[in-house]
Amino acid sequence: MLEIELLGTEIDYQQAWDYQKRVHAEVVSGSREDTILLLEHSSVYTAGKRTEIHERPTSNVPVIDVDRGGKITWHGPGQIVGYPILRLGDPMDVVAHVRRIEEMLMRVCSEFGVVSEQVDGRSGVWVTHPLPARKIAAIGIRVSQGVTLHGFALNCNNSLDPYHSIVPCGITDATVTTLSQESHRELTPSTVLPILQTHLRELTPIGGNAP
Repeated sequence: MLEIELLGTEIDYQQAWDYQKRVHAEVVSGSREDTILLLEHSSVYTAGKRTEIHERPTSNVPVIDVDRGGKITWHGPGQIVGYPILRLGDPMDVVAHVRRIEEMLMRVCSEFGVVSEQVDGRSGVWVTHPLPARKIAAIGIRVSQGVTLHGFALNCNNSLDPYHSIVPCGITDATVTTLSQESHRELTPSTVLPILQTHLRELTPIGGNAP
């Protein structure tokens, strides 16, 4: 079984991180099923392990160091953040796990008429036509004791202004976009969530629940 838990909107990042770690410990111990947390954060930048000092923004928005890979990104209202806390199968294949999340998010985008794809050498989901490439969903995970932490962020109708203060994920030759911008209609997280939840069920084999 896979549990999907909706945490709400304007969720403080540190509070969500503390809860994510608690759920992770329960999944590791076997006292809880694989769980996916879905929420919208209050505005925050998170800096992965490879973020350099000069890449940190100087705005009034909080910057929190996190133990995932990658560089800096932004989370906030209008963006769905998902934390799949899943036990990976054996043998463990983290790259395949990331690719499956990307493919799932691509199917969500297609439900709203947005054609997206994977880009070699870059994580996340991208809209590439017309150029330049635009990231519509970011992914960054960590695995601890065979169970995943962190996850993905899907841009629905969030402002893109916070990205102007950073180089998102350290990529200089691409931009960022949203489902609303690409579909030319207003797509809020509440509109996208039911479709996303349906497609999230496709991640259960990665959690080791498939035969």
